[in-house]
Amino acid sequence: MEFVIQPYVEFMIEHKIPYVLAFSMWYVLEFLLISVFLLIAVLIFILAERKLLALFTVRKGPNRVGLGGCLQTVADAIKLLFKEDLVPEKADRFLFGLAPIVVFAPVMFVWTLLPFSMSILPVKSDVGVLFFMAVMLIPVMGILIAGFASRNKYSLLASFRAVVQLISYEIPMMFASLAVVVLSGSMSFIDIVTEQYKYGLLSWYVFPSFLGFLVFFIASLASMNRTPFDLHEAESELISGHTVEYSGMKFAMFYMAEYAAAFIICAFASIMFLGGYMSPLPISLADLFAKSELLYGIVLTCEQIFWLVLKTCLLLFVVIWIRATLPRMRTDKFAEFSWKYLLPISVVNLLIVCIIKLGGLYVF
Repeated sequence: MEFVIQPYVEFMIEHKIPYVLAFSMWYVLEFLLISVFLLIAVLIFILAERKLLALFTVRKGPNRVGLGGCLQTVADAIKLLFKEDLVPEKADRFLFGLAPIVVFAPVMFVWTLLPFSMSILPVKSDVGVLFFMAVMLIPVMGILIAGFASRNKYSLLASFRAVVQLISYEIPMMFASLAVVVLSGSMSFIDIVTEQYKYGLLSWYVFPSFLGFLVFFIASLASMNRTPFDLHEAESELISGHTVEYSGMKFAMFYMAEYAAAFIICAFASIMFLGGYMSPLPISLADLFAKSELLYGIVLTCEQIFWLVLKTCLLLFVVIWIRATLPRMRTDKFAEFSWKYLLPISVVNLLIVCIIKLGGLYVF
């Protein structure tokens, strides 16, 4: 955000603040703003899910706290903050407290890898896709730690299921992501988005890699622990799984991490397959209305954030729709579905994409 950073640094220097300190404070401020945005987005997502599920199942949903129930998730968050933090007598206290941090911290960090616009990319990396996939593997370790530390057989069984689910569905997801890397020739998010903007909507990788997009979306449901793959939180079998012994803020960290991961993975899918922050329209509002360089930068950034959030919300709507429609998959079928169907389809998709790329068949 050069159009903002430069005036900011000049302002700080005028007030006798060293350049290095001012520059460092900018990145801290940027990270805090993005973190706050993520937490607000999660609260809105939880409320939207409750409202949509109520609509799909012909119920009323939240309608008491705030106008139309709009403050219900805020009230729930405040309630969890003041709940007593209970630790089982036989639990490993250190690991029991460590598990929510191991689950929550990577989700907050990986959020900074995603580009919100051409100018907002807190952590710049030429191997962003690989970095993203690697960091998103860490939370399952926290789930395993939680199941072990709770000294509860239901929690332990749930953590085992989580590991099996991760191993089963991460491999097809990686093959689907690799197809996008082949098409773009880069693992940088900026390069991937830029390559999808050359010819507008027709340049989106969802078209040459449609099978990959389907595999990625289905596998991402398993990564997000969403229906029909929410097997390690199956209330009817495992009484809420690995979080059964948690309360208060520790439970809130698990809960927030799950919904934040859903938002982040949908944003990742938007960047990889749906053009990311680029507009599907051939014109930009910044080109039409912005006259000065500062105004142009602000309008263009807001426009690109809007398109990324809109695409992410559309994918989240489908995720909620699936939850309201499909039943939970049988335990003996969920790993079989990945190994027998998703993995071969993802490999075939990668082969097709390689043929298209090497043969120059995808002109866009």
